[in-house]
Amino acid sequence: MTVTRTEPCGKTKYRIYLDGEPAFILYKGEMKKLDIREGQSISRETEEQIRSEILLRRAKLRAMHLLEDMDRTETELRDKLSRGEYPDDVVEKAIDYVSSFGYIDDVRYAENYILGRKDLKSRREIRAVLAKKGISGEDIEQAFSACYSEDSEAEAVRRILRKRKFSPESADRAQMQKMYGYLARKGFRYEVIRQVIQNADENA
Repeated sequence: MTVTRTEPCGKTKYRIYLDGEPAFILYKGEMKKLDIREGQSISRETEEQIRSEILLRRAKLRAMHLLEDMDRTETELRDKLSRGEYPDDVVEKAIDYVSSFGYIDDVRYAENYILGRKDLKSRREIRAVLAKKGISGEDIEQAFSACYSEDSEAEAVRRILRKRKFSPESADRAQMQKMYGYLARKGFRYEVIRQVIQNADENA
């Protein structure tokens, strides 16, 4: 393989192209140590050394730093590392590394997310957000099972009614229909909405 281009991508970092394709990013000192320069041929052994000894170590540290900053799903962490232009195989190995210590757990992430929002959001809303974060349907359902009691959805509806200062006893037909529509659009089931509103006087 031949280093066909070295492109600055920061004050001390360069994007290295091998045989015309972007391969990885190295710091200036690393390039000097490995004699990486335009027109220079590098062996498979050198490329593997770069991936395993330099890029993988850096990717592991980056992954740990990202998880210290905030909890992330596996998909979110993979996307962050990929945007750092780490090769795909290096990203996967870094993901495996942090996963082996339990630092990534999509079910745990989903449970924490649900617990923090289930009193004001419907399952449908929560499910949509978690799916967008790359969590599988199976992991989402497992988290729901752990976090929801039979009355959780009804309690979420009651909290919304209290927050919006909505009184079913004094609401007219138009106001009632508007509230039904609002709750339905948020993803709450009609039967749950009906039971909560009909029994509002008992829970006042």
